[in-house]
Amino acid sequence: MFLSMHNWMRAEPIDVTIRRLAKCGYQSIEIEGEPSKYNTKEVRKLLKENNLFCFGSVSLMFAGRDLIHADEAVRASSVQYIKDCVTMVKELEGREMTIVPSQVGKVVPMASPEEEWAWAVEGLKEIYAHSEAAGVVLGLEPLNRFETNFLNRHDQALLLAEAVGPNCGVCLDAFHINIEEANLWQAILNTAPRLRAFHVADNNRMACGQGDYDWVRLVTTLAAAGYNDALTVEFVAPLDRTPANPYKNAVAAAEAELTPEQLKFIQDHGSGVLSDEFYTWLVQESGDTLRHAIEKVGVASW
Repeated sequence: MFLSMHNWMRAEPIDVTIRRLAKCGYQSIEIEGEPSKYNTKEVRKLLKENNLFCFGSVSLMFAGRDLIHADEAVRASSVQYIKDCVTMVKELEGREMTIVPSQVGKVVPMASPEEEWAWAVEGLKEIYAHSEAAGVVLGLEPLNRFETNFLNRHDQALLLAEAVGPNCGVCLDAFHINIEEANLWQAILNTAPRLRAFHVADNNRMACGQGDYDWVRLVTTLAAAGYNDALTVEFVAPLDRTPANPYKNAVAAAEAELTPEQLKFIQDHGSGVLSDEFYTWLVQESGDTLRHAIEKVGVASW
């Protein structure tokens, strides 16, 4: 297993992100799904200069991005958006695309369960054909019930992946399965044949090691499931605005790169604009915790 990280949680130039990851001992990045934002040739060069690689990407399902939207035009544009993300991953020499099928924060259905399922399968099959040709694997990610009314558990994601195609997989997230699964350890084992990616944050969605997750048990369970790929860090630090706040250096002014849509996405996840000092500390804490667990379990590291 190896250390990877998302970059959607803090808006900043990609070279700043890549250099931080290299300094903190990470091996890869799961770059945010914003294909129009990046010059893939330049990003690929930056990654190589810093001895990192792109593991893949994740779809950022802002308003207007939704594979199960009642508006056919929204569904069509969402399919094209994710296909563009897959192309970006290919150009960055990555190998996995995590897909959240519906708009994050949308918890009220727009159609019957049968219609939503059919729309999801239809759109994902088109994306799947594109990803197969590109040599990029898909991982469908279930989120908790407070973020989506569609995929919440591993069994739902497995059923959808099976309907899409034999190589379509599932991405699990330590934070979400801690909320939704009756037995999160068994959920990982059940997903083994199609487990393509794994996102990590502690039970409180803080950095790994700042909650009560048993990281040695988690790495052991992933190894038992035959998973030996990225542990992609995705903490979303809550901002304490009370006098009890233990992190006085957490909050910063918005970066110039932060769009209104990105800020809303971050705020909808219960966070805000974090300072470079605080964010870097969380990146380092996560890396140290995961490395310790990997070394203790004795899993081969890339």
